[in-house]
Amino acid sequence: MSVFTGAGVAIITPMYDNGEVNFEKLGEILEDQIAHKTDAIIICGTTGEASTLSHEEHLDVIRYAINKVAKRIPVIAGTGSNCTATAVYLSQEAEKAGADAVLLVTPYYNKATQNGLKKHFSEIANSIHIPVILYNVPSRTGCNIQPETAVWLAKNVENIVGIKEASGNISQVAKLMRLADGCIELYSGNDDQIVPILSLGGKGVISVLSNVAPEQTHNIVAAFMEGDVQKSCRLQLEALDLCDALFCEVNPIPVKKAMSLLGWEAGPLRGPLTELEDAHVEQLKKAMKDYGILK
Repeated sequence: MSVFTGAGVAIITPMYDNGEVNFEKLGEILEDQIAHKTDAIIICGTTGEASTLSHEEHLDVIRYAINKVAKRIPVIAGTGSNCTATAVYLSQEAEKAGADAVLLVTPYYNKATQNGLKKHFSEIANSIHIPVILYNVPSRTGCNIQPETAVWLAKNVENIVGIKEASGNISQVAKLMRLADGCIELYSGNDDQIVPILSLGGKGVISVLSNVAPEQTHNIVAAFMEGDVQKSCRLQLEALDLCDALFCEVNPIPVKKAMSLLGWEAGPLRGPLTELEDAHVEQLKKAMKDYGILK
């Protein structure tokens, strides 16, 4: 059974001007996401600035989201690390807090061989009982989960059930799905590739776009799943300029600015991330206006 089908939001972590987590605003954003048909919450992922949260903050944000959502939709906790022991700890704590699943990014900086990835992910998954979704994003981590490795993990570790594919390599994803033969659930990690991933058997998307357009992103997947591929394609293409603008600088710089433009007071970014450059602000505003979400 899928952890979720549809559009899961890789949600931002709003902050006060002093850099502390703004839990009140996070709660408001979570409620708005649920009201606008988001199918799952992915908390403390890349978009949530997990890499610059302390372990205590990281777990506090996960616990808050789980309690706020209260099982209305699945909450998937980002608990990956380049340190296996740290990922085990965060994953165990997320399970204790009631997370429905965890999302595990590949080890970054120190990276790993494919055998190292098997050991790393197996050790984490075997330390918990809830489902695990792997996260393959080599552009950020310098580490690529080869299709053979992902399939081995899905077949040999009971609770490794899915993969968020953000390699951008459709040929690699196609090979993965051919080798998997149904043993792994596939989610797009790129908002501009939702329909291509769905066409290869994907279950949905773990989305940055959903922060600012939750219902529209949900509808891209829903239309495809209902058999209206033409509508799904049209909705995907209509969102492309906004997708581009949301990645005109490294994520989550543009999306936090976009959320603030929509009145959400997303707050500042933690270093080394900096505020969106003026030229890109204008690009983002234009894309949001053209898409119909900003007046």
